This record gives sequence, structure tokens and C-alpha cells, in this order.
Amino acid sequence: MSAKKKILIRIGSLRHGGAEKVLVTFLKNLPAEKYEIDLLLNLYSGKYLKDVPSWINIYYLNKGEMITTNRPQDIPQKAFRVIYQKILSTFPKLLYKFILPNKKYDIEFAAIHGMADEILNSPIKSSKKIVWIHNDLSNIPEYTTERLKNFFKFDQILVISEKINQLFLGLANSDEQKQKVVRIYNPIDVSEIKKSALEPCEIQKKKEQLTFVSIGTVFPQKGFDRLLRAHRRLLDEGFQHQVWIVGDGYDFPNIKKLVEELKVEETAHLIGFKENPYPYFVQADYYILSSRYEGYPTVLFEAMVLAKPIIATDVSGVREMLNDGELGYIIHNEEEAIYDGMKYFIQNPEIAHKYQQIIEGKTLPFELGNAVNSIEKYLN
Repeated sequence: MSAKKKILIRIGSLRHGGAEKVLVTFLKNLPAEKYEIDLLLNLYSGKYLKDVPSWINIYYLNKGEMITTNRPQDIPQKAFRVIYQKILSTFPKLLYKFILPNKKYDIEFAAIHGMADEILNSPIKSSKKIVWIHNDLSNIPEYTTERLKNFFKFDQILVISEKINQLFLGLANSDEQKQKVVRIYNPIDVSEIKKSALEPCEIQKKKEQLTFVSIGTVFPQKGFDRLLRAHRRLLDEGFQHQVWIVGDGYDFPNIKKLVEELKVEETAHLIGFKENPYPYFVQADYYILSSRYEGYPTVLFEAMVLAKPIIATDVSGVREMLNDGELGYIIHNEEEAIYDGMKYFIQNPEIAHKYQQIIEGKTLPFELGNAVNSIEKYLN
């Protein structure tokens, strides 16, 4: 039997997030007899820790919950974490001497783009280096053309949408660089989603009011502020409906404050983080994606698995996932369009129902085994 491939995978934490969930789904479906995997976290924290297979070794730089506030009592610990991580990033040999002593890897894998520099600066020069890009980085100001081209220092660049694929192909200076860019599908466990969706929901929708649900980490990227302002306008025009936002994150206090300022406490519900969000999909009438930018919003596939009519802003991955509007209603990436889209579904429930029927009759363009195999191919 051939020796196991030794792999280091780096990610910030395993808190709730699309990239984190996809990584753990991938790890759960890898054969233990083929790989020896070390998973290095900046912060030992998150809902997905318990789902990491027992044969995978977990290392970490810091332990505890993420600190998202600037309370005086939190500042010393927050500062320590930042300085400690900066030292290890600046002097990577210290990391490999004290955190990962005597470790040699065949492959070093940045599971998110934010770990790219850490992998590229590894003192192990012989390892194959791979990065998995989940976001359309062209929408993030700090990712200049020069910085984006730096990703070609990797041996393989895995991208999760055709838009990101085209971005890097356009930046490539040679056929050799183009061959480094690989379009893959994120692995999604359809049977697990359907099973989890059968569990009871902690909130019951009002039967006489249509309900829009949106699920994700509460960051400005997700556009929940735009969603809430559109919700307020529709209420003012007499369109009674509910909005559910499932998730938390550092912007949660600002979104909560906005709910109060808009006086929509009775109709906009900030449900917070839920271990199992799928019963909320089932209870709601429609799924809405209000994001300012994305990479490949896997949550839309989850909504499709549960046959929910979808409204989505025209961000990276959406046209590809919704088949140019066949499987969901695609709107311009602006607040006015979110308002128009919600109004369209409220006034035309038969249109939403038609989307639902189309989704139910479609074979969805992903399958767990095939997705895992497509990524695993680059580990060999």
C-alpha cells in the first residue's frame, strides 16, 4: 500500500460560514486510509468543530470565541491574538517549529483566500500549494490586480464559480498560469439537508403573511440593511409580509439597531445563529439573497434542494446557479431592485409557484461524490 499523503489545511476557524461548511463536508467524505491531514485553525472555535472526522489532527493558534466587540475588557485578549498571529505570519519558521514541530507535508492547502500568504510563506518549499477561492475578489478593493496575480504562485487555484474562473483566466500571462485555474463545484450533502429540514422550527409563520427568509453570516456583504429598508417601504405601501434573517456576525448589533430605527420589530425577525437553519427554509415562502457580493452562494443550492422560490441579486455565481433566471428571479444588485423583486413575488404568487415547480422538476447541477472527487483529484 502506498504511503499516505501528508496534507496541511489552513482556515481561520470553523464558525458558521459557507466556506467552513463546505470544507468540513469535503473532509467528512475523504478516505482516511489515503491521507494524513493536519487542520490548522487561527481560532479553535465554531459549530463545525464537532463534525471534523476524528482521524484528522486539529491544531490552533488561539482558543475561544471570536471577539467582535471593542469592550475595554476584551481589548487585551484581542490585541494578544492579533500580535501573536502577526508574529507567526511574519516568521513562519516559528510556526513550523513550535505549533507544527517536525512536520513535513506533501500538500499545503489554503481553504480560503485569506490564508494564501500563510501557505505561500511556508518554509516547506517542496510541498504542492493549493488555494480554494470562494469569493469574487474583484469586488474587494484591497485585492488589486497585482495582488490577484500573486495567486499564480500557487500550483493550483480552485475556484467555485465561472465568474471567478474567468477573472483569473483573464489575469493569466501564460498557458501555464491558465492551467493552474480549475473550476470546481462545492460539495453539498443533499440527503443531510433534507433530513435536517424535517426537524421542528422554533418560529411559526403567520399564515396570512408571506415570509421571506435570508440566511447567512451578518456582515455588510450580505446586504441585510438593504433588505430591511425594502421591507419597510413595502409595509408603508400596505404589503403585509414578514422577513426572517437567520445568522449572526459582527454586524448583528448594527442590523438590530436598524430594525429598531425602522420600527419593524413586529415583522422583521433577527433569529440569530441556528445550528440547523433548514426548518426556517421550509416554514418560509420565499428565499431572498440580498448580497452586495458573493463568490458562489451555496445557500441558493440549499434553497433549491428544499424547493423554495428564490429572489437573488445579480452577484457572482447567481446566474450560473439559477441558469440565467430559469430557476429563480435575478434582480439588479441594488436596494431598489430588492424592493421591486419582493413586491413582484408578493403581487404575483403564481410566478413564484412556477419557479418552485421548475426547481422540483430539475436535476440539480451538483452531487456530493462527484464534487468531492473533483477536488480530491488535485490532492494526488
